[in-house]
Amino acid sequence: MDSSVKSVLVEFRASANAFLSNYEPLALVFGPLLVLLLARLLQSFLDLVYETGLKATFLSFFMATIKLIPGVKRRIDSEKQKVVDKLQSSGNSKRESWRTELPMAGLGTEVIEKMKNEKQNDVVWQGKCSGTVYIGGSESEGHFSLINEACSMFAHTNPLHLDVFQSVVRFEAEVVAMTAALLGSKVEASGGKICGNMTSGGTESILLAVKSTRDYMKSKKGIRKPEMIIPESAHSAYDKAAQYFNIKLWRVPVDKEFKADVKAIRKFINRNTILIVGSAPGFPHGIIDPIVELGKLASSFGICLHVDFCLGGFVLPFARKLGYPVPPCDFSVKGVTSISVDVHKYGLAPKGTSVVLYRNHEIRKHQFVAVSEWSGGLYVSPTIAGSRPGGLIAGAWAAMMSLGEEGYLQNTKEIMEVSKRIHRGINEIPELFVIGKPDMTIIAFGSTVIDIFEVNDVMSSKGWHLNALQRPSSIHICVTLQHVSIVNDFLQDLQESVTTVKRNPGPINGGLAPIYGAAERMPDRSMVQELLISYMDGTC
Repeated sequence: MDSSVKSVLVEFRASANAFLSNYEPLALVFGPLLVLLLARLLQSFLDLVYETGLKATFLSFFMATIKLIPGVKRRIDSEKQKVVDKLQSSGNSKRESWRTELPMAGLGTEVIEKMKNEKQNDVVWQGKCSGTVYIGGSESEGHFSLINEACSMFAHTNPLHLDVFQSVVRFEAEVVAMTAALLGSKVEASGGKICGNMTSGGTESILLAVKSTRDYMKSKKGIRKPEMIIPESAHSAYDKAAQYFNIKLWRVPVDKEFKADVKAIRKFINRNTILIVGSAPGFPHGIIDPIVELGKLASSFGICLHVDFCLGGFVLPFARKLGYPVPPCDFSVKGVTSISVDVHKYGLAPKGTSVVLYRNHEIRKHQFVAVSEWSGGLYVSPTIAGSRPGGLIAGAWAAMMSLGEEGYLQNTKEIMEVSKRIHRGINEIPELFVIGKPDMTIIAFGSTVIDIFEVNDVMSSKGWHLNALQRPSSIHICVTLQHVSIVNDFLQDLQESVTTVKRNPGPINGGLAPIYGAAERMPDRSMVQELLISYMDGTC
């Protein structure tokens, strides 16, 4: 959609939202219900036009209409299933041999050998995955052994039972406190107001922050039809939170630098807004949103601001100490009310460990669920899970304590330098361009002369596992310690892949470029969602 047209739509839709939010009660009492209904229909139409474009809106309407014709929906579903089957083709044959019942006689210790054999089916991930595994180098064996021993030692524990497993209760409190200290608690709240809990991952941390914000704003402002506003680069966990907690979600385009557009976000704020969001950095492009400006915006409207530090929490604080230009983006920024940060990424803790932090206990208390009427007794739980694996908490504590500040500083120095080398190397390939100005260890790149998804397929054939992105079409690599020793291999393979695609454009057998390309161009996004759900339904 033309940028000037989109700008007009932003203004018009924001005005319509503000009008309806402020005057809906009066319209319900004094105005004809038909007028209100038509206004709501107009608002929905404008929302759809803004999100997908005018052409896509009419196409979506057309698709919904023709599906009502007998036989058409069946044909569309049949074609959709062909795409799903193609996506699942590599896994279906393997699933046929999967066990569906318990063995009659237990295998005992032989089960370990069986698991070792099964592990051989995993792809070779050492050095060739974007993100995924963050430990690397010659010291990885020792670190794996250390956290495995810690997890094993406390595998039987469950912090739900505070009085029994006091060790992991302490470990969790210290992991939270040490993480908070990295993200501004000493600067902003020397009295110890900042608080939080450990969770199973970044998604749960975000879900809890959104749920707590919703209930906090309900108690503070009486908001019963909550809305939140996020940049389109924000993690999909916010979409999940919106669905789970019945919150209206506005996804706003980023600016020309691929950062959250503060002015655009402001236009969507109304009396039902509870939360705006920023990332440090965003997953797609590794770019830090303007958190200071977002903080001022949140403060001026008396709403909450969540910052997603899931990727940056154990890099940016150390990068700042090493002299890298890292803008203020943590609790030292006025207006930031909650933060999510994964320990199982650059914190090098076992998978399934993250932290959600709040500026004060007044917000966090809305995270908890307490039940007083259950015949099983009094019940209170801090996170989505009731029982939680104390072994993972112990593993996270062991990882942080064993590395210490010096260990994280050394790791950060290595991965930041490798990221700079990859950035330079990509810029030296004429057919490619780096998206924006990455602040951290994620480098996204695209092309205007060749199909970047075909490049990704060729890279996959060479054993690399990168992330495909959309809007704009691109791929990225999330640099970890795995890449320190093989950075030259990556750049050489990337150059060769670009050359291959340029000489022989077109999809390769078994590649996903046609599917990614079709999904990127498909204006009826609901059909893409149906494809994804059908694919997931057949693989789990």
